[in-house]
Amino acid sequence: MRLPLPQFAVDDRHPNHIGEVIETATTQFMAQCLEPEDLNFPPMPPFGSWVKSVDEESGNKIFAVVTYATTTPIDSVHRARALGMSLAELREQQPQIFAMLKTEFKAAIVGFETPYTGKNVNGSKVPRLEKTEPASTSSNFGKVYQYLPPRPPQIHQAVYQCSPEEVIHFSEELDFLRTLLQVKDIPVESLAAASIRDIYRLRKANRDWLVQVGRTLSILLKDDYDRLRYILSQIHW
Repeated sequence: MRLPLPQFAVDDRHPNHIGEVIETATTQFMAQCLEPEDLNFPPMPPFGSWVKSVDEESGNKIFAVVTYATTTPIDSVHRARALGMSLAELREQQPQIFAMLKTEFKAAIVGFETPYTGKNVNGSKVPRLEKTEPASTSSNFGKVYQYLPPRPPQIHQAVYQCSPEEVIHFSEELDFLRTLLQVKDIPVESLAAASIRDIYRLRKANRDWLVQVGRTLSILLKDDYDRLRYILSQIHW
């Protein structure tokens, strides 16, 4: 039985801070979503969306793509049952329900970024970002590697939604597509399409980038045009 995560004041929580690692492995991690401050279910990250965590010893920022999400009772013995109520009615008549459920998601690790230790345009050294300041800008990106990191994030590390700038920077190269197409127990065509669609939207429908994606997928799928067409048919602006 998994216990609920202790919840702290949300006033100082970064808006992109959505969860905490509760299981970790070389290729993926599972995170539990943090409870919102109002009577509502924790926000569930979309399938194929981009999240990040940190290996604190190395300082590596770990990038991953959401492959699965679920909301279940905290008590693993008793299943939830239908109550026939709307969310508004639940809030009014059964507010305890929201404290009895947990939302978890799995994310496949697709690469990592080493800490930035260079200098900015003025020549002064840029300090390393702390975990309470997870966002990156174009001036402080580290080196990106699109393969599995030496270690995954540790248990109880914070999980954040990636900023648009981070996703765009990470997707300059497309080797991560190979990793997504090898994820187990998931419809990988739908996973690849969802992650590409997310990036395509952030890139403002950059057609040149999408053409390069199509060429890369064609090579990875070994000219399996049915699978390629199925993936590309799900990508739209």
